[in-house]
Amino acid sequence: MNECAKTRIVDATTVKKITFTALMTAVMCILSPLSIPIGPVPITLSVACVFLCVYALGAKRGSLACGIYILLGLVGLPVFSGFAGGPAKLFGPTGGYIVGYIFMALLSGWFIDRFPMKKFYLQVVGMLLGLAVLYVFGTAWFVFQMKVTFAEALSMCVIPFIAFDCMKIALAFLLGNTIRKALTVANLMSYYN
Repeated sequence: MNECAKTRIVDATTVKKITFTALMTAVMCILSPLSIPIGPVPITLSVACVFLCVYALGAKRGSLACGIYILLGLVGLPVFSGFAGGPAKLFGPTGGYIVGYIFMALLSGWFIDRFPMKKFYLQVVGMLLGLAVLYVFGTAWFVFQMKVTFAEALSMCVIPFIAFDCMKIALAFLLGNTIRKALTVANLMSYYN
C-alpha cells in the first residue's frame, strides 16, 4: 500500500472517530437537560447517557465525549439538568456529580471494553463500580459546598436515586450491547478498540 493510500485510511479513521465522539456528545447534550426535580439533585438521563457513550465509543472516547459535554456546559450552553449551564452550575453543589461522569465513564468503560457479552455480569459490575465512583465524587463535593454531614448528603443525593440508577444501568446494558453489536457488525467498533 502506498503512502497516499495509508494517509487516506488514517484520515478516514480520524474523521469517523471525531464524528462518533461528536454524535455521542450531542446525545448527552440533548438528553441530559431533561430532569425531574425531586430535591437538591434532580433525576436525569445523564447516567444512562454516559453508559451509552461508553458502549458506543469505548472507555477512552466515551470519557472524551463526557469531557466535551462538561466543557460545553462550563462555557454556558444549557446542557446540564434543567437546561442550565455555566460555571455556577458546574461549581455549585451538584457539580461533583457532573465532573464524576468522566471517572464513571473511565471505570465502567474499562469493564465494558474488556468483557464481552458472555461475561455480561462483569459489565454490570463495572457500571455499578462506576456509579459508586460517581456517588463518591458528587457526595464529597456536595458535603463541601453545602456544609452538611456525609450521612445527610447520602440521604439527599444518593439513597433516593439508587433504584432509578439501577434502572438506567439495565437500560444502558440492553441498549448499549445492541449498539455495540451493530457497530461491530458494521465494522465500526474496531476504530475504538
